Amino acid sequence: MRVIRLGALQEYWSRPGRRNAEQPLKAWYAEVRRAAWKSPNDLKRAYRSASVLADNRVVFNICGNSHRLVVHLNYELGIVLVKFIGTHAEYDEIDASSVGRKEKKK
Repeated sequence: MRVIRLGALQEYWSRPGRRNAEQPLKAWYAEVRRAAWKSPNDLKRAYRSASVLADNRVVFNICGNSHRLVVHLNYELGIVLVKFIGTHAEYDEIDASSVGRKEKKK
């Protein structure tokens, strides 16, 4: 799979108080780069604790569930787009089904 917005992960773990997420996020990235998921079932075989949402969004628990990562998957193209990374408390303040969506101009 190809991960888009890796820089968002790097920026996140560089922030004060987020250093504990660096190695788990690097491990997640390495595993996803090797993956070839064709469906949510493939993903769930690899990440049983991941939450699959509507519109091909997935929530990953990072670092013992102290951080949450929301991505959008395009299984056909093999693309994983990072939509949100934050602490569990920050995750509780967002709508995972819409976070990171660009508003259409009228």
